Amino acid sequence: MVTVEVENGSNQETPTPNNNYVSNIKQNGHSIEPMNQIPGYLSIYAIFQIIGIFLILSVFLWLQIYRTGFGFSGTIHICNWHPLLMTITFIYLFANSILHFRNFRNTTKRKLKMHHATIHSCIVIFGVLGIWTGLNSNLIANPPIPKFYSLHSWLGIITVIMFLSQFTSGFISFLYPEIGMKYKKVMMPYHIIFGILTFVLSIITSVLGFSEKIIFALNHQYEHTPTEGLFLNFVGIVLIVYGVLVVYILIKPEYKRSSKPDDGVTNNKT
Repeated sequence: MVTVEVENGSNQETPTPNNNYVSNIKQNGHSIEPMNQIPGYLSIYAIFQIIGIFLILSVFLWLQIYRTGFGFSGTIHICNWHPLLMTITFIYLFANSILHFRNFRNTTKRKLKMHHATIHSCIVIFGVLGIWTGLNSNLIANPPIPKFYSLHSWLGIITVIMFLSQFTSGFISFLYPEIGMKYKKVMMPYHIIFGILTFVLSIITSVLGFSEKIIFALNHQYEHTPTEGLFLNFVGIVLIVYGVLVVYILIKPEYKRSSKPDDGVTNNKT
């Protein structure tokens, strides 16, 4: 047990990190949580970032080496932007956005909300470009390729709708000062749950998209397990592992950010 000074000037005993708890200490009048006292978090966060960057590089190399690269003319070159942009936005940036409150736990809640909204805004901007490249490549193909018939496209539409709904409701509920505190507290659990569901759905949609693209590209060659097919299968497995890792970090109680006095809306752990 260690003794910690709390806001009213009294002392309070709290469990030590050996009991899988984090000791909150005061620095410049604010409670802080030392990252190195959260068991295993720094290691698992490093693994999370390495896998995320690996996924982006893998998708880029796959499209550059096996699928003739990128461009702004020609069906294939335009279409190749779609999986890359969607991996960057709805996988990597999305994961970093929802984990932002874990990674910068000593930053004020209002600043974290602004960072969260800024990252989500980038996802919207570059995600729209990614969607446009997928749709536009279908339109300019000769003959035009049918749209919105596959499970990948259906889940993609649902994912985008859920994401935009989350972004809009979150922006209004948590950033607009006129919204009542009671309403914000009610919305918080649903915002968190639907955020996790949207991320999981984006993982599923991406795996289906990779599978769909490689089947169309290789056709009957796929059944002979070519190098490209094996490589993309491996990327799909890593993508699933990445999604599981993100959800694990989100739901593990020890990794959650403790509420601070100046947070405003608190849910004990966020």
